[in-house]
Amino acid sequence: MPLFDIQISPDEPVYVISVVSRLVDLPVWTLRQLDKKGVVHPKRIGKKSRLYSLKDVRKLEYVHFLMEDKGVNISGIKIILEKEAGG
Repeated sequence: MPLFDIQISPDEPVYVISVVSRLVDLPVWTLRQLDKKGVVHPKRIGKKSRLYSLKDVRKLEYVHFLMEDKGVNISGIKIILEKEAGG
């Protein structure tokens, strides 16, 4: 069986919310809240579906660390990410 070396841009939205939930160990409900509060901006497909990029997943890993290890709430996370982005 041949191996395929598929190159996917880190900005390409390819991960559905259920997969991201497992990858970053955050409940789907929390991911929806993070989207609603503007912490992450998954691409919308239709009215309901969200697709996340690898960059989104990496950001959410950091968000998980801030929430679980540091006890930061969503509002605090948004402020931290804005400051780190230079905004």
